[in-house]
Amino acid sequence: MTAPASSPRTRSTPELRALAAAGPRRISVLGSTGSIGTQALDVVRAVRELDGAAPFTVVALAAGGRHPELLAEQAVETRAALVATSGTGRDAARLARLIAECASAAGATDYRPDVLHGPDAASAAAAHPDADLVLNGITGSIGLAPTLAALRAGHKLALANKESLIAGGALVKEAAAATGDPDALIPVDSEHSALAQALRGGTAGEVDRLVLTASGGPFRGRSRAELEAVTPQDALRHPTWDMGLMVTTNSASMVNKALEVLEAHLLFDVPLERIDVVVHPQSVVHSMVQFVDGSTIAQASPPDMRLPIALGLAWPHRVPGAAPACDWTRAAEWTFEPLDRQAFPAVDLIKAAGERGGTCPAVFNAANEEAVQAFHHGRIRFPSIVDTVETVLGEHEGTGSPDLEAVLEAERWARRRAHEVLAR
Repeated sequence: MTAPASSPRTRSTPELRALAAAGPRRISVLGSTGSIGTQALDVVRAVRELDGAAPFTVVALAAGGRHPELLAEQAVETRAALVATSGTGRDAARLARLIAECASAAGATDYRPDVLHGPDAASAAAAHPDADLVLNGITGSIGLAPTLAALRAGHKLALANKESLIAGGALVKEAAAATGDPDALIPVDSEHSALAQALRGGTAGEVDRLVLTASGGPFRGRSRAELEAVTPQDALRHPTWDMGLMVTTNSASMVNKALEVLEAHLLFDVPLERIDVVVHPQSVVHSMVQFVDGSTIAQASPPDMRLPIALGLAWPHRVPGAAPACDWTRAAEWTFEPLDRQAFPAVDLIKAAGERGGTCPAVFNAANEEAVQAFHHGRIRFPSIVDTVETVLGEHEGTGSPDLEAVLEAERWARRRAHEVLAR
């Protein structure tokens, strides 16, 4: 069973008091109406006042156009100076009206943010001159441009949008290095946050292996033959996490874990052959670092994304009471199982793509996004998601050190080719 959680503690810490005393960390939240974004604002709300000073203040919000009412409420609550939507000019006008209505109801009639719209609006929020840190919680490779915009503006980047690092690879790492800040790129995925914490226990030369844990998703224990019959509704019944359609489906196919393997390689400079995946259904141990002397350091906490989000916002400081802790006074069992690589070949496939380099990881991700949509529209069966990725990747020849346009062109090619393969 999952380790029971104790109540979160709300006491302050010297580190966080120092963060607040230095002035609030000013953040832009991208994907603010999604799972990561809403939980990030939960964290901001929970520690709004700490020893008389707020450790965080929101300067910009960006979201898609599906939840304008929620975005308007978030804008009025945080008083963000800039609010961005990926929608049209008409969507922006409606959003401005909703903000005005919410502000009036809240007695904040003096609040009039700048409202931007269009495909570049999130990048503008990412590059906001008043930001110190950008939380990128956008889903999909559309997060690449905002990721680069944040880093090129010299901001710290708390990255929950793994696809931008997968697709951008060296481009993102170069942009992070150019900031001159060793902490410019802060992982927010629970697995990579766990690795970052565990890596504090030794030097880079002492690291033997990284071990990422996977819950196993809704199809743990099923064979490839059994996966032929699963439905889109089955794929969305994740046993642990509440996520959107794309990430939940990727978790069911182990594509999400595959992306995380490559992300760990890029973040921590550990060779792909020294990164393993183990199935841990309880989702309490979020990942582990094995050192050369045989010791392993694991980060454990009940499954709650507010902890890695809070750590991402405050890094390297911890936010008191960010999430409940394990209750060690109660009995619990943790189990670990090897990954069935025949039923779930995505991890091996992305390791091969990562070794080839160039635009291969971008092609992997783009082809997968198209195949996931085809699955949810009833056009293919579940195993064909990764089969389609393998086919498209096998036809791709892009290697070397691509620039942004080469990455985007590879993605466009992969999507077109995936549609052709799926049309069969």
